Amino acid sequence: MTTTAELTYTDLPALMRRLAGDEKHNAAAESTVDVIWVLYDSVLDIGPHNLDDPDRDRFLLSKGHGPMAFYAVLAAKGLLPPEDLDGWGTFESRLGGHPDRTLVPGAEISSGSLGHGLPIGLGLVLGWRATGRTGPRAVVLVGDAELDEGSNNEAIEYAGRLGLEQLTVVVVDNSSSTYGWPGGIERRFTLEGWAGRTVDGRDHDALHSAFTEPHPGRPLVVVASVEKKGA
Repeated sequence: MTTTAELTYTDLPALMRRLAGDEKHNAAAESTVDVIWVLYDSVLDIGPHNLDDPDRDRFLLSKGHGPMAFYAVLAAKGLLPPEDLDGWGTFESRLGGHPDRTLVPGAEISSGSLGHGLPIGLGLVLGWRATGRTGPRAVVLVGDAELDEGSNNEAIEYAGRLGLEQLTVVVVDNSSSTYGWPGGIERRFTLEGWAGRTVDGRDHDALHSAFTEPHPGRPLVVVASVEKKGA
């Protein structure tokens, strides 16, 4: 294994293999790995250098029941020692089946109960607006089935009406929602005033462009389509 400073995307599979014992949620984690890597590698200003900076960007993993990819990226980016990945989920480990913001450096919220992340991100951006903070950006990662939660629908409507440009939602779509979204997930958001982009969730260049192209005066949704769960 290379040193933490030298870790790259190609090291992530080996890091994730160290997180054994929760095979039930492997698909949930593997569906998110490319999105989380692109965000931490080339989009968001988050790292060991600025965890205490109130003007840093924020990443909120609302889909917290499959955190293995998240932990692996944190280790690759120097926010966690790679050895912390060993023995995760045990009594002695600070890495649980759901991330704990009081224990995991870089975890902004304690997540796992679906439907919480987007409302928290909305409140965070509203707080920035109230205090005049225009620099930081909040990106919330949700799963497509998580959009069935009513709290998300309320947040989608409200954020669109207020034009919260600092808020981005990335929906990792692995077709796990029971009924799906007639007309597409992107359209669910754009009807409420969001800017929307749908891309291949494994294409790093497409993801980077979707996250970084301007969307003035509107919150942004990026739908990252990946292979169907169980395929």
